[in-house]
Amino acid sequence: MLPGKLAFVTGAGGGIGRAICRVMAREGATVVAADLNINNVQTTVEELTGEGHKSYQLDVSNVESVTSVLKQVFTDYSGPPTIVVNAAGITRDNFMLKMSVQDFDNVFNVNVKGTFLITQTICKELVEKNLPGSIVNIGSIVAQRGNIGQCNYSASKAAVEVFSKTIALEMAKYNIRCNTVLPGFTTTPMTDMVPENLKEYFKSVIPLKRFANSEEIAEVVTFLASEKSSYVTGTSIAVSGGY
Repeated sequence: MLPGKLAFVTGAGGGIGRAICRVMAREGATVVAADLNINNVQTTVEELTGEGHKSYQLDVSNVESVTSVLKQVFTDYSGPPTIVVNAAGITRDNFMLKMSVQDFDNVFNVNVKGTFLITQTICKELVEKNLPGSIVNIGSIVAQRGNIGQCNYSASKAAVEVFSKTIALEMAKYNIRCNTVLPGFTTTPMTDMVPENLKEYFKSVIPLKRFANSEEIAEVVTFLASEKSSYVTGTSIAVSGGY
């Protein structure tokens, strides 16, 4: 679905981000994989089929890091990626009454500010070069439902969803699309930290009675990145097993 495309994926060091890199490479894209953990993202690139993939260490919440890394990407590939996936995200879970201001700020800095910085920087280059593009941002089903212990994470992902809808409106005249995928509970290193009794509870209330695997999320992301979804923008797709 993505022959000859250049795809930039943040949060590519593991979980959903790594799965997105694998599926996009399988579909013919050259993948630019970025993550704060350089060892993890190098491992991701080593697993990919095809050639030309590269890994970069990136702190999406830091303006200087984003500017420097993307400038290097534009140089290395003689232009900007036309597919962008903002999959970098963190959790700092706690009940609202016990949550620190730092944990609240950190989640918003990565999940929201990071998505903004990457999207703005690449879109500026796409507009300057008169290139079409597809941006896919990773939200969460808890953005629509809320979740106990995640007032910061839920709110940040709700912000990502509305941000994406706004970008879709602003960038449509440049033929740049922007959509959001809302994963439900997915088996990743992030959910490995959830206590077993909570996992069993959530499985019981999910209509499909199981968690997703990362590839199931990645397939939908790849569809939205491809020309097969050429008339889809400003849309949120829940991949949540019916939850």
